[in-house]
Amino acid sequence: MALPAYYTAKDKIWHYAFRVICFAIFFFLLAPILIMIPLSFNAQPYFTFTREMLTLNPDGYSLRWYQDFLGSDSWMRSIRNSFGIGIAATLLSTSLGTLAALGLSRSEMPAKALIMGVLISPMIVPLIISAAGMFFFFSSINIAQTYLGVVLAHAALGTPFVVITVTATLVGFDHSLTRAAANLGASPTRTFFKITMPLILPGVISGALFAFITSFDEIVVVLFVAGVEQRTIPREMWSGIREDISPTILAVATILVMVSVALLTVVELLRRRGERMRGLSPQ
Repeated sequence: MALPAYYTAKDKIWHYAFRVICFAIFFFLLAPILIMIPLSFNAQPYFTFTREMLTLNPDGYSLRWYQDFLGSDSWMRSIRNSFGIGIAATLLSTSLGTLAALGLSRSEMPAKALIMGVLISPMIVPLIISAAGMFFFFSSINIAQTYLGVVLAHAALGTPFVVITVTATLVGFDHSLTRAAANLGASPTRTFFKITMPLILPGVISGALFAFITSFDEIVVVLFVAGVEQRTIPREMWSGIREDISPTILAVATILVMVSVALLTVVELLRRRGERMRGLSPQ
């Protein structure tokens, strides 16, 4: 793409320098991931590139670590736990976060800034403090080291993401639609499911995906709250790093990266769809 004719020499230098800076930042952020993925196909039990891998010899590559992952009972249990806990926590945090965002969007809601600050505090407070507090509280009510305790803990961490995304969606919401529905005799429940929910659905789904990713990747709270039976994939990876270092961890990490990329792609598509529905971007 040609540069505008009115660009000075200084503007041209900054134009290309800015792109070099952006590339350097992206490379710095992505380099660990880009290195980890090919290492997960290493035929040898090493965390370094072998001579065969560097020379692109097929004998240097193998799926053995993925086979170890899929054939391990402990890893399979951690997958079931991660998805089960993640889905349950997502449903709970999405319900609570959506209701909270709807309440905060009302003009007559008192102390909205204070309530918003409390709701998003799990994103601000250091995670180690939240985890320790949850451990002592859950222990006092006998739900520590249970699936219920882990689900509630992850729901508390995921709710702020739902509140923020749904609140952002409601910024351009036309409340005259709900008033018109009420004038036509629709009940609040019918108005919500027929008018409000379809319009804010992209924000709700985006918040739910963020909440699921938060639960799926979380490790600190699990270390405090979960027991042996509630080990998730990150918890199993932590144990593997401490007890039995194996390239299987690289295979698991690669799968997690792919899952996260897929979910974030869905979030971006939903964000664009939401902007189109609100008229903020061209069709």
